Amino acid sequence: MNSSVASNPAFSTTESLIHPTIFHPKISVLLLIALWAVIYMAGLSRPALLDDADTVHAEAAKEMLQRHDWVTLYVNGERYLEKAPLMYWSVAASYKIFGISEWSTRFPLMLVVLAMILSTYGLGRWALGNEGGFASGLVLTTALGPFLFTRFLIPDVAVGLWLTLTFWCFFVSLEQAKPSRLTCWGLAAVCALNVLTKGLIGLVFPAGAILLYLLLTGNLRHLLKLRLFSSALVFLLVAAPWHVLAALRNPPQGHVRGFLWFYFVNEHFLRFLNKRVPRDYDTVPLLLFWALLVLWLIPWTVFLPQSLQEVPRRWREFRSQMSRRQRAYLLFFLWNIVIVGFFSLSTRQEYYTIPAIPGMALLVGGWLQRERTSATDSRERRSGRISSAVLLLIGVIIAAAGFALLLFSKAPAPDTDLSDLLRKNPQDYALSFGHFLDLTPQAMGAFRVPLFGFSLAFLLGTLANFILRGRGRAGAGNAALVAMMVVVLACVRTAFGIFSPIISSKDLALAIREQYRPGDQIVVAGLYENASTLNFYTGLGLRSLHAPGGNMWYGSQFPDAPPVWETQESFVNMWNGPGRVFFWTDQEDPVALKELKSFVVARRGGKTIFSNQPTATASP
Repeated sequence: MNSSVASNPAFSTTESLIHPTIFHPKISVLLLIALWAVIYMAGLSRPALLDDADTVHAEAAKEMLQRHDWVTLYVNGERYLEKAPLMYWSVAASYKIFGISEWSTRFPLMLVVLAMILSTYGLGRWALGNEGGFASGLVLTTALGPFLFTRFLIPDVAVGLWLTLTFWCFFVSLEQAKPSRLTCWGLAAVCALNVLTKGLIGLVFPAGAILLYLLLTGNLRHLLKLRLFSSALVFLLVAAPWHVLAALRNPPQGHVRGFLWFYFVNEHFLRFLNKRVPRDYDTVPLLLFWALLVLWLIPWTVFLPQSLQEVPRRWREFRSQMSRRQRAYLLFFLWNIVIVGFFSLSTRQEYYTIPAIPGMALLVGGWLQRERTSATDSRERRSGRISSAVLLLIGVIIAAAGFALLLFSKAPAPDTDLSDLLRKNPQDYALSFGHFLDLTPQAMGAFRVPLFGFSLAFLLGTLANFILRGRGRAGAGNAALVAMMVVVLACVRTAFGIFSPIISSKDLALAIREQYRPGDQIVVAGLYENASTLNFYTGLGLRSLHAPGGNMWYGSQFPDAPPVWETQESFVNMWNGPGRVFFWTDQEDPVALKELKSFVVARRGGKTIFSNQPTATASP
């Protein structure tokens, strides 16, 4: 503890008693692991995996294991070459060890979250001290954004992990007169793992932030100390083999361009320029994208403005002998600027800023440490009280809106399908949370329990934080916010489970599996990814009543690709043939079945399975 603070009679006795025990490294790590387990590991088997990215990625890992091919990804029996492999390797390994299930699908991603939390704590402890590291870990563990975007299988949290480790290695190198091989090669290896996780941005993001830092500090010559030749060899040794093997196994074939064009040109450069083929994605408006960066840090967002005040801003500061803390704040800030700036010039989804969240958590964590160890009448304490008042106002607004919805909404009848209470907005479904825009006040009646818990927790948590900070107990105020977020995120998880039938077709897949006989066909109205859960849960290939497009577009061009595309004419012939056909659709009266005799096999979440033949559960 700072001696000047410890000797200050105005400093809270309770706060000072907490300090020597709770911030001991072993206790800090155990507390962070326990908090991670409560928030992230609880309910890991629920809800069902979702249509689109969730089961597309899970299916790629499953087929990797089944084919014993760890180089070329396959989905629905077709090449799926647009993604880097590391996440799929981890999920396939989980399937090998634990079997194929929802739990084993999500478990590797949860381990990545834990590694990111502990790495953030470690970097924070190194740069900001024990308490600053612990506060940074708490912020990251309880922030809204990382939790939301680990509800389905995407690699962006892993990018945040590798960036944290990269910048830690870089910081260590700055303090070594001659950076060690371990430091330089570790930096190169972590960058390579990032490339194997999400492609070239795994190199662009750290290189951009580090170069900006060295330019601002006038220290570009530091690059020459990083053992560039041997570090480059380490990078290539880790990152190159998969790319080389993928190119060799997927060369150009006739009119089909090979892996190198599709992966590097189409999926990297053309996507950046918004010219990727096919253009089956939407982009978040720029101002909303910027706003989401701070929204994902809730509830700690209110402390971000004062944390940014510690970032060096003057040219003379950049070129002076900065302390370790000042250097850290500058790089944490550039970490965010590079990511946000990159996607401001490109197409973007809501979750593209998630790799920046550890950097923001470190900024806020450092300030929380400074606030708590300041005198009661200090500027930091006053600023913290102002922020807690703003947060309380937000909590009151959230609680008022939540309780109003509870007052005016009614719980639906037990047999009501939630989809009947929604308003469809198909123009928004290319966004990751587009389906949630379908919610109506009437539909909120199905969420009464989590809505009540969410609203009450936000009100009580922000109120407790305000009172405790007003009494000079900033650390206890932080603890109140942590407890609040444990309840809030549990309510979010519950609400997500209630909503999941809308964005998952698991129940329909189980209905097909009960009736399936060898030779039966499953056809999806639209693209494969609209109903990819059918593929994952039945283990059967899907056909698409759609022109070639979406995730299957590129793979379907290879000569060995199974036929998956159906025209209306071929579909009618199949439907009228002797074999049984299951037809998935999200339309109540599908045009494709007009004038065709059909039977309803199952209906759930606004989606229906029709069949051309009666089954034990089908109705005309």
